Amino acid sequence: KIEDGHLNNSLGSPVQADVYFPRLIVPFCGHIKGGMRPGKKILVMGIVDLNPESFGISLTCGESEDPPADVAIELKAVFTERQFVRNSCVAGEWGEEQSSIPYFPFIPDQPFRVEILCEHPRFRIFVDGHQLFDFYHRIETLSAIDTIKINGDLQLTKLG
Repeated sequence: KIEDGHLNNSLGSPVQADVYFPRLIVPFCGHIKGGMRPGKKILVMGIVDLNPESFGISLTCGESEDPPADVAIELKAVFTERQFVRNSCVAGEWGEEQSSIPYFPFIPDQPFRVEILCEHPRFRIFVDGHQLFDFYHRIETLSAIDTIKINGDLQLTKLG
């Protein structure tokens, strides 16, 4: 749950929850009010497409395309390789990709729940309630991480 950090979208209208957006259309780009901070959690719920290749979830510092916004964490599920890789991009430079996972958690045509918990030194990633991996912060100013972008072979059902 997000208490005081609503996900907002400029086109959105308030609904009976903490979350503001139009419809959850992919590719999706939304605003994280107040940015990230330790203890804050982002919830992404959706359904994987029937014949998926990949999908991605990124937390970025703004929406800029040119120059590209810094990417605090990019999560990418790659079905052909059964990988869930993560990386960051600071000042236009992608860092070292991390790919070790205990198992691949996503199944075509099935729902999923991804939680990105921001802790002081790292993001902790949960899928369907199971902790999958940690990703240590490469961007120090957590409050600057104020945008979520989601794309690829999935339908979104809920953000929070």
